[in-house]
Amino acid sequence: MMSNTQRGVNGSAADAALFCPRCRRNCTARRCTDNQSMTNSEKIPFNTLPLNPATLANLEQLGYLSMTPIQAGSLPAALAGKDLIAQAQTGSGKTAAFGLALLERLNPRRFAVQALVLCPTRELADQVTVEIRRLARAMDNVKVVTLCGGVALRGQRASLENGAHIVVGTPGRVMDHLARGYLALDALNTLVLDEADRMLDMGFFDDIATVTKQCPPERQTLLFSATYPEGIEKLAKQFMRSPEQITVAPPATQSLIEQRFYEVTRPTRFDVVARLLNHFRPVSTLAFCNTKQQCKDLVTYLQQQGFSALALYGELEQRERDQVLVQFANRSTSILVATDVASRGIDIKELEAVINVDITPDPEVHVHRIGRTGRAGETGLALSLAAMYEMGAVGKIEQYQKLDSVWHKIDELSPTGSGPLLPPMVTLQILGGRKEKIRPGDVLGALTADAGYSREQIGKINVTEFTTFVAVQRAIALEAMQKLNAGKIKGKSVKVRLL
Repeated sequence: MMSNTQRGVNGSAADAALFCPRCRRNCTARRCTDNQSMTNSEKIPFNTLPLNPATLANLEQLGYLSMTPIQAGSLPAALAGKDLIAQAQTGSGKTAAFGLALLERLNPRRFAVQALVLCPTRELADQVTVEIRRLARAMDNVKVVTLCGGVALRGQRASLENGAHIVVGTPGRVMDHLARGYLALDALNTLVLDEADRMLDMGFFDDIATVTKQCPPERQTLLFSATYPEGIEKLAKQFMRSPEQITVAPPATQSLIEQRFYEVTRPTRFDVVARLLNHFRPVSTLAFCNTKQQCKDLVTYLQQQGFSALALYGELEQRERDQVLVQFANRSTSILVATDVASRGIDIKELEAVINVDITPDPEVHVHRIGRTGRAGETGLALSLAAMYEMGAVGKIEQYQKLDSVWHKIDELSPTGSGPLLPPMVTLQILGGRKEKIRPGDVLGALTADAGYSREQIGKINVTEFTTFVAVQRAIALEAMQKLNAGKIKGKSVKVRLL
């Protein structure tokens, strides 16, 4: 009996290999992306793909009605079992592209690792894990395990021993589990290299090679990358079987992202950041610094000025990282100050502004930074501060973008609101998570049916292994915490605190 992956639109394997949802005829995915320009205006529905009906229903519930260009270009080849090199910018929908493909090949009844996704950072691995779980909601008991540093090996080992279907991890930690015999890849049918260019930049080529050599040779390999450095070709020659190449050009961002430059001096840089925030008053701002110390110093300064700001850099403990990212994503902190560890892999919807506190010497990194805003057809604001000694880097950015910098005067910045810039939400931390079988619906029910709040007063709910985070409107935060502490979730008393 054929699987959904093997079936085409009319039920044959050949149809699955050749049917292209873009042009609704038999062709190859490469022809569509190489010879015709795919744009965001082309609305190609997911139901043109040979996906399980339950998966299609779940996609509709998630609001995934039509494919992004990278999904439309890559999914036909991926679902047909072909190796794939897909090039598209960060935030283009690539996680769903490879997530749907690996889930279609998955046998939930077999408790063995059937898919492995390698990511460059813990932040990206966490986000990929969350997205795959969302995509897998229509399937029976699909277990996804994250293997990253900063977390004890013992807990990860226990999760693997309980039976995992999909592993998402960073190369170093995955290698560690393989070397100790905790992770077996004998049943693997899909290997995904996510943001492969970033992994190569970070020096992970040998680690990727070590992991790949322990995967079954008959597997499918899906490689996703924002750029196409030399190392990608080397990976393809060594570890891939006649891969199809899909390239989706980035959308024109100039019309979506307004870039403004301001000349500063070392002593005035932090003050100008505060003035920008008070002038534009964005709900969510991602501010980039070149060093960890600069991040710490800026957060201290902003907090002293009454702003809600948190820092993200490479040496934070996993627990701290999780809390920081949750609070920023659910709009309970206004400013996330980060090093370039956050320039990729962090997908925050409705991010109003990016501030380049320090100019990066790498123009490609600049593009990745400002690409955090202005997504999904929304407008965004990119504000860059440059001292005289950084003007050479600004010139490189102009050349790379083929766009002249637009400079504005600091004197134009004046407060435009009344009172401090406060985030609209507050995060409540509940001590209890998946281990206690808590689900988002349980928390929502406790706050609406039991505590009497409306759904509009409740924001994002994130359930981790041991902890649950829920965002609530600022006006009800203290009262909501008190009601949850006095009440029950799933019939059990819980401890709740404000973050």
